[in-house]
Amino acid sequence: MLILGIESSCDETAAAVVEDGRRVLSNIVASQVEEHKIYGGVVPEIASRRHCEAVSAVVKEALKQAGASLSDLGAVAVTSEPGLIGALLVGVSFAKGLALSAGLPLVPVHHLRGHIAANYLSHPELEPPFLCLVASGGHSNIVLCEDYTRFQVLARTRDDAAGEAFDKAARAMGIPYPGGVEMDKLAETGDPTAYRLPRPRVEGAPLDFSFSGLKTAALNLLHNAAQRGEAVSVPDLCASYRRAVVGCLADSFRQAALDTGVERLAAAGGVSANRLLRRELEALSKELDRPLFVPELSLCGDNGAMIAAQGYYERLAGHTAGMELNARPSGGLQ
Repeated sequence: MLILGIESSCDETAAAVVEDGRRVLSNIVASQVEEHKIYGGVVPEIASRRHCEAVSAVVKEALKQAGASLSDLGAVAVTSEPGLIGALLVGVSFAKGLALSAGLPLVPVHHLRGHIAANYLSHPELEPPFLCLVASGGHSNIVLCEDYTRFQVLARTRDDAAGEAFDKAARAMGIPYPGGVEMDKLAETGDPTAYRLPRPRVEGAPLDFSFSGLKTAALNLLHNAAQRGEAVSVPDLCASYRRAVVGCLADSFRQAALDTGVERLAAAGGVSANRLLRRELEALSKELDRPLFVPELSLCGDNGAMIAAQGYYERLAGHTAGMELNARPSGGLQ
């Protein structure tokens, strides 16, 4: 079955055609990064307008590269939650119109379910159950994937997500947007022990994450150094900060793996492209002697292929929607 996936939750207008939830036939992404870089982050109104301008051409190109027509599709899948509401509405509205005009089933897909499904594209052999660390700009969760459409959230962030913590600290250091990506590059050249930074924990919820205190500690370090007229080594601070964020993610994930005993481990989301996190998860995989699955770099960020992949399994489960479907800026994974 061929599924067309449409993604517009933030600043990437994306569409893809995927066969049987595993084989990518096309994957088109129109990025807005260069435009938002001027403002140091995503401007929601600009993002929505660019989605309106790009979505039709992106979907057309995805179908063209896949060598498919609307009559070849089994469904139209679209990210319906969570994300920037204006951006989501563009994708949802377009998908509704396309599905209605072509007489195709409309499949709503949760954005984080899509990120998890990116692993099926890079690792066709992967099947649930598995434990997945989902880390992105807006979300940090540890998820027990019991089945393709059944999930149990074991841990979540109580404030900032890991990607958000990277981006905000990077901005304070003068690193251009997207800060997390650039910080990861700089951190490779720095000393991760140069600056002492906290690793906040959540009392009563040992698996949960809290990054706001860590972010504040980095901002205070920069502010205090500036007041004293002292120089801060940006590569060293990047390395130290990255070590702290990744340490929080890896420590909780390790404990969740021990608690659940699940035999397969995975990671997903934009932060899963982080070099240090990948190394830490690979070390954990060897320590516990459990296989690790992480998407290829091109599938870590937002893309339509991951939505099409998850859309296939949602379609098989009968999770379709009518023209009443609306976008939601927030919504739980379960």
